[in-house]
Amino acid sequence: MTDTLERLDAGHLKAVVGSYRDALRAHQDALNRLNVYPVPDGDTGTNMALTLESVVEELASASAMPEVCKAISHGSLMGARGNSGVILSQILRGIASAFERGESGGCDVLGDAFRGAADAAYKAVMRPVEGTILTVARAAGEAAFAYEGTSLVDLLDAAKTAAADALAQTPELLPVLKQAGVVDAGGAGFVLLLDAFLAVAAGRPVPAPPVPTGISGVPSIDDAVADAHGEGGVGDLRYEVMFFLEAPDETIARFKDVWMSVGDSIVVVGGDGLYNCHIHTDDIGAAIEAALDCGRPKKIRVTDLMEQVEEERWVRDAVSAPHDDAADEPAEAVPCAVVAVATGPGVRRIFRSLGVQQIVAGGQSMNPSTAQILEAVEAAPGDHVVVLPNNKNIIPVAEQVDEHTEKTVRVVKTTSVAEGFAALLEYDPQDTAEDNLRSMTNAASRIVSGEVTRAVRASTTDAGPVAEGDYLGIARDGIKVVQQSLADAATALLGHLVDGSHEIVTVIEGEGSTPADTRRITEWLAEHRPEVTAEVHHGGQPLYPYLFSIE
Repeated sequence: MTDTLERLDAGHLKAVVGSYRDALRAHQDALNRLNVYPVPDGDTGTNMALTLESVVEELASASAMPEVCKAISHGSLMGARGNSGVILSQILRGIASAFERGESGGCDVLGDAFRGAADAAYKAVMRPVEGTILTVARAAGEAAFAYEGTSLVDLLDAAKTAAADALAQTPELLPVLKQAGVVDAGGAGFVLLLDAFLAVAAGRPVPAPPVPTGISGVPSIDDAVADAHGEGGVGDLRYEVMFFLEAPDETIARFKDVWMSVGDSIVVVGGDGLYNCHIHTDDIGAAIEAALDCGRPKKIRVTDLMEQVEEERWVRDAVSAPHDDAADEPAEAVPCAVVAVATGPGVRRIFRSLGVQQIVAGGQSMNPSTAQILEAVEAAPGDHVVVLPNNKNIIPVAEQVDEHTEKTVRVVKTTSVAEGFAALLEYDPQDTAEDNLRSMTNAASRIVSGEVTRAVRASTTDAGPVAEGDYLGIARDGIKVVQQSLADAATALLGHLVDGSHEIVTVIEGEGSTPADTRRITEWLAEHRPEVTAEVHHGGQPLYPYLFSIE
């Protein structure tokens, strides 16, 4: 029988963080499935796991308790990803604040730690919503603080029981969760933190991830309470904006007041002149301008919440993709080279055929880092380089590259693969980056793009109710079509997008497309839009059976 601990020292606290990171990684897919958007997005588990990766990295050189607590606080602040990651960072910072008072902590310290963690999380959110990770963390904090015994394990058991009970009630507090038949993902993630504490204090194994149940692949509520974790509810605001803000502490209250009128899901955490800021909004410019009024925003990241795709799927796609022989061929030096962000073997081949010299794996919600794009820029065979992000989430990251290289780098703000293809039709390798920026931007702006994907859960949209398995036709301004068959969704979307002014429709086949569906699409165009010419290419992109470029 494993001996139980009665106090946690610096080494134990490091072990808890490592165990929690491992648990989040193991449960990551299950947590992502708890999200409630109809499109395949689910990134709560990913965001929480990546936040913990940053903490573990910072803890590598820490040993004494003050160093460990500082690493937990700083690593979680700097590595927080998404709304769930930012709130989680405050929970971890609250725990670290309680432990930094001495070399070890028993029941008194742990009770203060969990209550302080919940308080810090609530204070960070401008409009706290019950039925989320906040509710679950508060239940655990109250139970831990009320415990009057001396057994560390009994305290943790009480906290976990209270947290699991609160998690099971989250669908009653948030209708969107009840409608989807899931518990709150962020709250479920918090339960795993308690499992990590118990793994260290009592030697108990962290529960295994749940086996998907039913045709949806979404864990049942009972399974989720026992084994899962993840994100909160969904609102109507489309964009998630995150950045670090360097600003005097006394200006933050005014900054928060401005943000209250701009959006929702607002979280602002930090101190001593550096803050991690998160908001959901329809007005990206106003969200960033509010920061400029009081300080300097850095590492701005914008995510279109309706276009997210499970992040690490792109990573796996890039790692397992067939070898690209063209990447090994020495590229001919040119005055101006092109770097493109893309995934899917066919999409990559098309980009190379259009003159792209370097490709960075990524897309949708898999945002390559500045360092990854910079590496491709440095490898590109030209002193001038144009970057095609091909996704609006990646544009802010790409725009940071220029200041970190001696090369001249310009970013054509392409938001889709189709726009990237169109931009390359005006690419001139003998021109400057600035000249290419102008001509390629104009070319990208002239095309209309659309995409078809499949709903992973039931929901409601402006285009009507969505059942799991329905096909969704998506334009730049959101979901336009809901149909039960792939071909019907694709042709209905084209009916919305293609008019008498267009001449060419490029159809890019991805995973899930079939020759029969492609034939249905081209025949529909021939009958209903006879003035356009259809061109079909195999892209091989995951999750989106069809991408359309219309010009």
